[in-house]
Amino acid sequence: MRPGRRPPARGPLDLVVLGLSLSSSWGNGHATTYRALLKAFAARGHRVTFLERDVPWYAGANRDLADPDWCELLFYDGLAALEAHRRTIEGADAAIVGSYVPDGVAVGERVQDWATGVTAFYDIDTPVTLGKLERGEHDYLSPELIPSYDLYLSFTGGPTLDLIERRYGAPAARALYCSVDPAAYPPLPRAKRWDLSYLGTYSPDRQPVLERLLLEPARRAPELRFVVAGPQYPAEISWPANVERFEHVGPADHPEFYAASRFTLNVTRADMVRAGWSPSVRLFEAAACAVPILSDRWEGLGSLFAPDREIGLIDGPDDVLAFLQDATPGTARAMGRAGRARIMAEHTAAHRAAELERDLREAGAARSAPTPRLAEAIAAN
Repeated sequence: MRPGRRPPARGPLDLVVLGLSLSSSWGNGHATTYRALLKAFAARGHRVTFLERDVPWYAGANRDLADPDWCELLFYDGLAALEAHRRTIEGADAAIVGSYVPDGVAVGERVQDWATGVTAFYDIDTPVTLGKLERGEHDYLSPELIPSYDLYLSFTGGPTLDLIERRYGAPAARALYCSVDPAAYPPLPRAKRWDLSYLGTYSPDRQPVLERLLLEPARRAPELRFVVAGPQYPAEISWPANVERFEHVGPADHPEFYAASRFTLNVTRADMVRAGWSPSVRLFEAAACAVPILSDRWEGLGSLFAPDREIGLIDGPDDVLAFLQDATPGTARAMGRAGRARIMAEHTAAHRAAELERDLREAGAARSAPTPRLAEAIAAN
């Protein structure tokens, strides 16, 4: 056991999370991921404090959860201001630093220096993070920090977990996929306004896929209706006349958005397609709403949803149009219901909160176990 460190308490845990944002879902999927996970973690009887850097783009009208009743949300202005929360971090049973936290390397160094409980890094962007590390970009994580975290919680599962342990020296890398709060994402009986919807922030590497799987089908089938919702799309994009645009749809309105869609589209970033086993939070949220999903293909998707029964896999515009033009209402409803059933069985926030608790306790137990040399000395006596 490291000097000054202690294993998590047997009873309720005090957890501190330093993440990108809990208060604002504007332009990021981290907020809804943290909200679902930490609300469910608190429901298990644990205490949660979330420390968020106060930045202008997540403030004001973009702050759609300013005062959650299931955790203490605190803001700090910068690294120097983090000192005011030192005792909170020192007293926690576990402290988690998330990906894309501003000055994340310096924040991680402070947390590792101050914490007396388990320390963990929660990577909601694992393939992007590993790509940055390979290029020598240490925006929020450095190779030197990884071995000093007791636990590396990864948005990506599969072979990537072994790579994180083998190449970067993480003591324990564990998958902690995104999830959904089914109470916040229920199926709603609504008239269908669109044949195919897409909800996501603009990303340069996703845009060619969106072009192929939504904009091209829209051009070929002007009688069908499409919608793209999300911020930061360049003004020069030429949207077909039958594609409606929304700059932002807040989490509270996601179920209504999905309910108005015959099908919804899942598009995965290139780094995550290459890594596989990288389901986005939107995938789980849409499925919870029982809307049938059409998704690009990547390794590991079949371990999360059964292709053709719980999700439709597509490679190009012909596949998209085959679903939109040939699927009966009954077929679409059956796929949506099957996808929701899989969510309720395996991918709710309650499932993830139980996994998080298990991983934190196991990391604490592993850290407090005697080293092989000490174990031999104990056995000899």
